[in-house]
Amino acid sequence: MMTMIRLLGIVCSVVLSGTVCAQEPKNRHSVSLQSYEYQLVTQGIDIPWGMTWLDKKTILVSDRKGELRVISNGLLLNEKVTGLPELRAQGQGGLLDVIVDPNYAQNNLIYFSYSGLEGEGDGAHTSVMRAKLQDFKLTDQTVIFEAGPNTTKGQHYGSRLAFDKQGYLYISSGDRGNRDVNPQRLDRDAGKIHRINSDGSIPADNPFVGHENANPSIYSYGHRNPQGMAMHPITGDIWTHEHGPKGGDEINIIQPSANYGWPVISYGVNYSGSSFTELTEKEGMQQPQWYWVPSIAPSGMTFVTSGIYPDWKGKIIVGSLKFAYLVALELEGDKVLSQEILFPGIGRVRNVTQGADGYIYVATDGAGIFKIVPSGTI
Repeated sequence: MMTMIRLLGIVCSVVLSGTVCAQEPKNRHSVSLQSYEYQLVTQGIDIPWGMTWLDKKTILVSDRKGELRVISNGLLLNEKVTGLPELRAQGQGGLLDVIVDPNYAQNNLIYFSYSGLEGEGDGAHTSVMRAKLQDFKLTDQTVIFEAGPNTTKGQHYGSRLAFDKQGYLYISSGDRGNRDVNPQRLDRDAGKIHRINSDGSIPADNPFVGHENANPSIYSYGHRNPQGMAMHPITGDIWTHEHGPKGGDEINIIQPSANYGWPVISYGVNYSGSSFTELTEKEGMQQPQWYWVPSIAPSGMTFVTSGIYPDWKGKIIVGSLKFAYLVALELEGDKVLSQEILFPGIGRVRNVTQGADGYIYVATDGAGIFKIVPSGTI
């Protein structure tokens, strides 16, 4: 199965401060210099939350319901990876992101996040396990991070993973549906970006090490539900995006000890349409690089470095769960200038990433995993 769509974009106005207005009417388009197609790679994975590459031909995919699957040479293998921990696959929880160690070829280590039961109290929270992967089996399993305290609520696990150039591991943790307590308290793990060493130990220069009533793994705080995270390939900065409520989805550059404001400041409102804050900015709180009104429900993000996509090289590609399309964001330094909407109707995008083979892969809920290729190359 292969579907071909010519690239048409809806461009929002350029805002030099780094924020963005609502989308312009749909009859205004820009056409990319080159058209692309999306090709179905595989179906059979219900909610493909995380994707990582073991080599240029082998993709490891996490299915949120609690399965770790392997795609080899474009085929979904029947055998499933064994050795996963107990997890709570309810609501927005389950088996979440997965990435390989920067030295995977030498050590066979992978890292995955999940709604774990290890923490204190009833329910679950965001946990991260490190393990060796060999012959479809996980061995040497070690829990290297467990957010706390646990909760029986089923939403806002966050849970993207990314390494930086120094080998530190970043973990996003959502507010777990408790916006009035978790994001602004430094003794709570929820609503934060955490930074740890790959063995779970805490880097000595983490911003809250040694601070009373502050958890030392915390790197930044005031987050709602970050479900996109990637390292900028040139600067090495960690970029994230997160779900707002009704409006106010954000893209941020993560800085140590920075407060990103949730829920004190926001460009969104309650789902009912009522207001929970009158503030969109406040001294000591970070403004987003970009925000969406209305919300697009962003999930997954990748920086395009591949020469396969000359029209997109240097841009960020973000997935939209709500509108079932991709968004290409034009950058100038650390500023986001504009956006272009790609492939409307591709499906509820759960993740998007540039693979080890240089191609962009798009994982959707139920519809399958797709590969983006230049037109006429199939």
